[in-house]
Amino acid sequence: MSLDEIKARNPWRVTWQVAKKELRLFLSSPIAWLFFITFAAVTLFIFFWAEAFFARNIADVRPMFEWMPILLILLCSTLTMRMWSEERRAGTLEHVLTQSAPLWSFALGKFLACVALLSLALVVLLPLPMSLSLVATIDWGPVLAGYLATLLLGSAYLAIGLFVSSRTQNQIVSLIGSVAVCGFFYILGHALIIRTLGQSGSELMQALGTGARFDAITRGVIDLADLVYYLSLTLVFLALTVYVLEKERWTSTGTRPKHRRWKLATTLLVLNAIALNLWIGQMDSWRLDTTRGKQYTLSDATRNYLAQLQEPLTLRGYFSARTHPLLSPLVPQMKDLLREYEVAGDGRVRVEIIDPMANPEAEEEANQQYGIAPVPFQVADRYQSAIVSSYFDVLVQYGDEYEVLGFRDLIDIKAQSESDIDVQLRNPEYDLTKSIRRVLTDFQSAGDVFSSIDVPLTLSAYVSSDDRLPGDLVQFKQMMIASVDALSEASEGKLTLRLVDPQDGNGALTAQLSRDYGLRPMRAGLFSDDSFWFHLLLDGGDQLVQIPLGDLSESQFEQNMDAGLKRFAKGYTRKIAFAGSSPAPMGMQPGMPETPSFRMLEDFLRAEYDVVNEDLSDGSVSNDADLLLLASPDNLDEKALFAIDQYLMQGGTVIAASSGWSANLSRNSLDLTEKDSGLDEWLAHHGINIGEELIMDPQNAAFPLPVTRNVGGLQLQEVRMLDYPFFLDIRQNGMNPDSPVVAGLDQVTMAWSSPITFSGEDPTRENVVLL
Repeated sequence: MSLDEIKARNPWRVTWQVAKKELRLFLSSPIAWLFFITFAAVTLFIFFWAEAFFARNIADVRPMFEWMPILLILLCSTLTMRMWSEERRAGTLEHVLTQSAPLWSFALGKFLACVALLSLALVVLLPLPMSLSLVATIDWGPVLAGYLATLLLGSAYLAIGLFVSSRTQNQIVSLIGSVAVCGFFYILGHALIIRTLGQSGSELMQALGTGARFDAITRGVIDLADLVYYLSLTLVFLALTVYVLEKERWTSTGTRPKHRRWKLATTLLVLNAIALNLWIGQMDSWRLDTTRGKQYTLSDATRNYLAQLQEPLTLRGYFSARTHPLLSPLVPQMKDLLREYEVAGDGRVRVEIIDPMANPEAEEEANQQYGIAPVPFQVADRYQSAIVSSYFDVLVQYGDEYEVLGFRDLIDIKAQSESDIDVQLRNPEYDLTKSIRRVLTDFQSAGDVFSSIDVPLTLSAYVSSDDRLPGDLVQFKQMMIASVDALSEASEGKLTLRLVDPQDGNGALTAQLSRDYGLRPMRAGLFSDDSFWFHLLLDGGDQLVQIPLGDLSESQFEQNMDAGLKRFAKGYTRKIAFAGSSPAPMGMQPGMPETPSFRMLEDFLRAEYDVVNEDLSDGSVSNDADLLLLASPDNLDEKALFAIDQYLMQGGTVIAASSGWSANLSRNSLDLTEKDSGLDEWLAHHGINIGEELIMDPQNAAFPLPVTRNVGGLQLQEVRMLDYPFFLDIRQNGMNPDSPVVAGLDQVTMAWSSPITFSGEDPTRENVVLL
């Protein structure tokens, strides 16, 4: 056998020769370059005009990838329609069938040529994201993942096109057949199909369809199951192509056992591909989050709560198509994060995305049943300035329990000036998981709230007489009384209602309410002098909770009342023992150093936790406290230190906000005085030392200082922002990227900070630096 014959029988050499031949034939024709130009022109037209790129005001290439599954159907069908049909029509297929090289080498060569042409078409589109990166900061992770998804989906469509082309000698029939088969796989997982099916049916269609998996990868999340799906689909149709060509070699008088082996091998390959996908789909497969900041990597805490679900959890996003330009970039991020919850829920989480403006029935349900209303935003462009009412809400529903997250709960706004406003998602995973935990806990203990309450409760309703109240509040008052009476009967005496008119008397009660609770009378209108009272306080002895009025609906009141009752029930909310400095006494002499007040911190914590003031002078911490918070401790004695130490030894968690200095800002001066917290020796025993120095940093925040200027004899006061090195401006490069405490924070300002050092080595202690 000659060397040329040996080379001719080398299947990989044949594959390479076939691929080069097909590429040469295609690229030598001017139609090829016209084809690439047309593909690029259509893509750019869709990107800039159909998807209104400039109107979206979002610097990303997602619209290009959203249309790519449809464009690929036409592109791949066009590339493959002549590959085998032309061989049949020209009569050269018989020459291929009589070659000694295996037929899979010919099929693979044509497939690789088509993949190379597809890659060239995608390279033509590379200037689009590159030009965007010059004018804005884009996340390259999802962009590269989108190109990978396009290549995988295109490979599957090319394999389908080659299979259809091998069945006919007519190129037009091949084109139509390829479009039909590829379109069938795409439409399986489309929203039009899954919207009409149940939970299990929609999951099956999404698993079979090519579109849903493509969308998952273009978000920036590469899943092993999606990779296996596309590779399996490609391999199956390539195997079917080889089988169809191999059948052309058979004769009616051929060896039947060989035919059966080919059929059996092809059938086993298809069945194994299906079994592999089923096996991968049932297990937690490998996933790679390519987004900046790993925004789609859910924490272990989130996965633990999702694993506790026994009933379907619904996450429904209400997002308007037309909204404020600063909110537009956040909508895709929220949608993608909700999809990640659906994936992590493993069939227990159902995600729905609704535009209420386009669905009146859904809007009516959102308004009446869940109290979700559109928010008016002022928008302006080069043509007009208008007010747009839009939705940016997420409904978390588990059973009959639900919670609504509005745009104020989900976003964080930072305004450097009137023209420099930064709007970002605050911490969406934390907000969603917190709501999931709440509705999960409420559902598991529904109807059993009073069994967990061991103190008598009194709802004190400080309400004016009906002749002073507006009409809607009169109806609300009657509804409130009826609802509380029903709760009182169900509580078996644990809840009582106390109606008091603060305006019925000499004014002593109104003064007491204002002094003790900070309550104020309300006004009937902006320009009205008529005032009235309508405040609800739920009193449990040592704890007082104010019940908000909400939107004056019965469902909202019942929800607020239920949330207030659960503040007194054991096991519903975490308890924080707050040990802080007492607020400054009334009538304090000017010039005396002020005692720091943490009223805002307490109010913020009370929104989510049960906060109780802890007195450490008795030498103990409340047994049911989940956390001890030391806020600016001052001269702690031995009993207080003993209480802290014992609580820590019992497995409790202690957070200490302490410093050796106290800042006193007056109208004329800024003074720093030394302060003894009493914690220094106790912290040193645990290997923590707080230095006496103050840290200065050239990267710092500004200090607002009022300055008086003399302008033409007039004394004008203005605030100047002075460079102040004691206000440390810490950005992400100065934070621990592996700590969930500071994850997602863009900036932290530390004022008058002292250095912290660790001493000694203790194998039982782990020191984690956050900043």
